[in-house]
Amino acid sequence: MAARQTTKKPASKRTSRSRSASKNAKSKAKPTTAAQKKKVAAKPAGGGARKRQVSGYGAGGVDTVISVEDVTRQIEAIAEKVSIADLDALVPGDPYVRIDDLKAGYGKMEILHNFNLRVGRKQSLCLIGPNGAGKSTILHAIFGFNDIFSGQIIVGSGADARDVTKLSSSQKLKQAGIAYILQDKSVFPGMTVEENLWMGGYLKDQPERAKEAAERIFDKYPRLAARRKHLAKVLSGGERRLLEISRALVMEPEVLLVDEPSIGLEPRFIDMVFEILHDLQHGEGKTIIMVEQNAKKGLEFADIGYVLVSGVVAIAGKGDDLLKNPEVGRLFLGG
Repeated sequence: MAARQTTKKPASKRTSRSRSASKNAKSKAKPTTAAQKKKVAAKPAGGGARKRQVSGYGAGGVDTVISVEDVTRQIEAIAEKVSIADLDALVPGDPYVRIDDLKAGYGKMEILHNFNLRVGRKQSLCLIGPNGAGKSTILHAIFGFNDIFSGQIIVGSGADARDVTKLSSSQKLKQAGIAYILQDKSVFPGMTVEENLWMGGYLKDQPERAKEAAERIFDKYPRLAARRKHLAKVLSGGERRLLEISRALVMEPEVLLVDEPSIGLEPRFIDMVFEILHDLQHGEGKTIIMVEQNAKKGLEFADIGYVLVSGVVAIAGKGDDLLKNPEVGRLFLGG
């Protein structure tokens, strides 16, 4: 029986055909239209259920967060005509801090445009809004950190009301009782907790008075007292924020300007900081004006809330009412 002959195909042809088949398979696997590509991209990894998308400023993933520009446009679209009478209605009695038709900014750049503000003694006001809305500029203007082109800033009520618009920051702290609590990392890390507190009283006439005020703070906050000889750089985030707040209290101010108290803190420390601020307002009668990017936490804390956009007040109301406002919820609370 004759042997069966087999003929091998040239390797080059076999390889060529294999590559061609692989190329065709890949071509078929790829979506061929924009619609198909979009459909493939929308499928969740692993075939699981698709996660609920969250909208709003600062909420959701990278593909769900609307831009600052979009937030600004949407706030402008829902902005109300907020009158001085509306602002006055949120304050029982005379306002303790009053801003009238303020134009302020940096250099020649005007950020605040005929801005008005009212907050009563022992009240708290939270300012929310997208980046660039002018929130921190308001605190800077009250404390004397920027340029004021026109308008007035009045602190005090009745016969004690005083125009502080043109006072320096040192004069506002010493004479008008206004203290500024900066954002995180404003402690002196190479100084002890005790020395940081003494620095808070640098404007007192006698150094002994700063030390006496520091001792009162140690009595109030045992957590700081236990670390009085520790360098500030070894403190936890929550302890550093407590030190920043306490240092501002050494001058015994009546008005606290608080810039982003929750920034960079773990949730447990955020709760602690807001408990301290609550005690300062309701226990010691401080007036608090706050900028807070955590809008929910800020509005839960504050008596009054302003939504800012492009240097003006777009919406004003009680903190609880703004929490219930569906548009505020959609844009700032992830609702």
